[in-house]
This record gives sequence, C-alpha cells and structure tokens, in this order.
Amino acid sequence: MAAIATSSAANAVAKFSLPFSSPRNSPQFLSVPRRARSSAGVCASLSSAAPVLSKPDDLVETILSKVVQTDRGVLLAGSEHQKVAEVANELQKFCVSEPVKCPLIFGEWDVVYCSNPTSPGGGYRSAVGRLVFKTKEMVQVVEAPDVVRNQVSFSLFGFIDGEVSLNGKLRALDEKWIQVVFEAPELKVGGLEFRYGGESEVKLQITYVDEKIRLGVGSRGSLFVFQRCTPIS
Repeated sequence: MAAIATSSAANAVAKFSLPFSSPRNSPQFLSVPRRARSSAGVCASLSSAAPVLSKPDDLVETILSKVVQTDRGVLLAGSEHQKVAEVANELQKFCVSEPVKCPLIFGEWDVVYCSNPTSPGGGYRSAVGRLVFKTKEMVQVVEAPDVVRNQVSFSLFGFIDGEVSLNGKLRALDEKWIQVVFEAPELKVGGLEFRYGGESEVKLQITYVDEKIRLGVGSRGSLFVFQRCTPIS
C-alpha cells in the first residue's frame, strides 16, 4: 500500500511545472543563494583597485531584512514588494560593470525572494501547489566555468520527502545577461526516482553581486534575491 501511495504521489508531482526553468517550446523565461565587503572592492581587483563602499553594505542588510522569512516573497503585500524593488534599484547602481565576469557569481545560493512567487518552482509554488508541496529548500549552485544546478526539496502531503533537481550549462549573452540550458529534471519522491519533461532554459540579468547576495531580473521582469549559503573565506 505504501508503494502505491508513493507512486500516486510521484505522478501528481510530475504534473507540475519545472522549477527555475521554462520549456524550450514555450519560452516564458524565469530565473532560475560573510563578511560584509563591497562587490566593487572585490571584483574591481580584476582591473584596478577601488575603495570599499559602506552604502551598498547597508542596502544589502536592508533588502535581506525585508525578504527573509517571507516564504520567498509569498507573505509580502504589494506595497512591500515595491519597497524591495526600490532597494534593489539602489543596489543596482553599485553593480560592477561586467557582473558575468565577476568570480563572486560562483557558489551555493539560497533563493530567498522572488517578486513573482510562482516563478522559481512553477506549479510547485502556486497557491494549490504550496498546499501539497511544503518547500523546505530552494538552492542554486553555480560552479566555474559554466555549471548550474538547481534543487527544490519539499515535503509532499507533509510526510513524504522529495526533491526536484536540474543540471544546466551557463552561457554569457553579454556583460550582464546569462542563459542557462537545463537537462530534463530529475524527480525523487520517497523511494522513486525518475526524469520527466525535456530540456528547458532560463535567461537572467545579473543586476548586483557581492559576497552576501546576488540580484537578478528575469526576461519577464521578475526580481530575484539570492543569498549566499556559506561565507567566503
């Protein structure tokens, strides 16, 4: 009986959209996180020395205080989303000129906010999906030179653990925009493990990055806040 219940649950999961991605044949691109130092001071070492700025650090702390413990933005009202956007716009002014070349984009990132809460996770994060799938973690790993791994772990019906993972290749489109092409997602529910769907892709503009956070805007305007999972030594 347990095997039948798990199999039925897995079939239900497979009906939901891919996390962090959009099918190639339906390109609704979504984006796919400690020491407090300015990204300008770190990344500018690639070209020339730059003074460490305090204002970006203050803005980083402000935006994190607005988005943490909000279920990745689900619990925020419209006016609160606007305040997050205002801080993000200010931080964008301090972004390095070519963020796709900044080594700080690499690392393990927690997805702590999206202005469109259903974007990172598709159906898993819809109003109905959140009733069935309780999100535990939503992580993106970016490894040099071009590897991206997305993972959403959840609890199905409150008692069956599961996760969806995607492996992809990153390509820089210009100095700020990246594209990631993902393989078919892998789904694990209980003791079952299988792949479903096909390739998918995302496009994302990196608008700010430092040792604590990374900001991105999807091609349809969704704002993402990624927080680094482990500090840089």
